[in-house]
Amino acid sequence: MPDYNALISFLLKPLLTQPDALRVDFESNGSGDRVWIRVAFAEEDRGIVFGKWGRTIQAVRTIVMATAEEANHSAKLEVFDPHPHSSDIDSHSKSSDISQPRSPRPVLEKPKRKDIN
Repeated sequence: MPDYNALISFLLKPLLTQPDALRVDFESNGSGDRVWIRVAFAEEDRGIVFGKWGRTIQAVRTIVMATAEEANHSAKLEVFDPHPHSSDIDSHSKSSDISQPRSPRPVLEKPKRKDIN
C-alpha cells in the first residue's frame, strides 16, 4: 500500500504557511482496495491549497488517484474543515446586525409589450 501520508505531505507542505497544522487521516475498507483520505490544515491556507477555481486541490487529487490506481486501489481525497460553520456564524452575525441599514432593493419594471401591426 502506498504511503499516502507521505505523498500528501510532500505535495501540500511546501504550499502551506503553517505546515505543522497539516493533518492527514486515511482509512480503508476491509479488503484494502478503497481508501478514503481526509486532509485538514490552517484556515489561512485554504485559498492556497484550493487555488484558483480549485485547480491546486484537483491536481493533488489527480496525483493521489493515479498513485492509488497503480496499487490497484480506489482513492477519494476530501478536505476536512475543522470549523465547518465558523464562517456562516460570522456572516450571519454581521448580516443580522441592526445598526447596519440595508440598502433597499431596486424595483424593476417589466418591459411593455409592443404590438406589431
